[in-house]
Amino acid sequence: MTNDTTQTLVLGDVEITRVIEAKGPFAAARDLVPQSGDGLWKENEDWLAPDHWQPDADLAVLALQTWVLRSGGRTVLVDTGVGNGRERPGSPLFHRREGDFMERLAAAGVRPEDVDVVVNTHVHADHVGWNTVDADGTWVPAFPNARYLIPAADDAYFGPRGGYGNGAREMDRLVYEDSVAPVHRSGQAVLWEGAHRIDGRLVLEAAPGHTPGSSVLRLESGTDRAVFVGDLLHSPVQVLQPSCNSCFCMDADQAADTRRRILGRAAEHRELVVPAHFGGSGAFEVRAEGGRFTIGGWASGI
Repeated sequence: MTNDTTQTLVLGDVEITRVIEAKGPFAAARDLVPQSGDGLWKENEDWLAPDHWQPDADLAVLALQTWVLRSGGRTVLVDTGVGNGRERPGSPLFHRREGDFMERLAAAGVRPEDVDVVVNTHVHADHVGWNTVDADGTWVPAFPNARYLIPAADDAYFGPRGGYGNGAREMDRLVYEDSVAPVHRSGQAVLWEGAHRIDGRLVLEAAPGHTPGSSVLRLESGTDRAVFVGDLLHSPVQVLQPSCNSCFCMDADQAADTRRRILGRAAEHRELVVPAHFGGSGAFEVRAEGGRFTIGGWASGI
């Protein structure tokens, strides 16, 4: 996976900057979205390739990225990527990664001490990694003045109370211990459930299924609206067939129901949909046509 440049879009009074940690081929397309058949990808090859799919190798293209929102004089980070120096056995793209994300964040005009709020849409390795940094062998919060908003359901499930995801994956324990527990120890963690308003323009809402605490962040400023959907979507093919979950979705039925609900609201209210991992343009408009969803257009600027 490679790095890319930062990109910026303004919606109402909110400035949105996309800071990409890495981007490139991630996994075999039907390994990532197992229920999607060959035909779904091939029928849409003309626009899926090359930003979302490499047809020759049959690899889905993803981005690891953070969204920087400047709202009401505050700086909000939505998801924090993979991080450096993490023990992630079984995940070669994440294991002991070393990159220049903090430098890229600085190039976007964000110093660690400037960040007021960190949103983790859910507790997976590629959404909480830069929550912390290594300070002489000890993991400490990367953003010393920030409140970290963490879904309570994910904190319970992936933390010690839930046996670190019931012990299903050693990586879940490692992720929690190096990227979440230090934020608790510093007193900066804020657990929420149901909904949590950040300010007059931004509100978090529960969107479970991918994980127990998966969430979306809604933006409303003037006539502009957007919804940051985290891992509700990994590929555009899931817009065309919302019943198709990623291989990482924990509750398949709930994830599919949540996906349909969020896409339906986005189409009705003309919300720009901003997934966590799309390559190419990072956001799109969705349309509902005859009970099906289509991509109405890609956002310019990001």
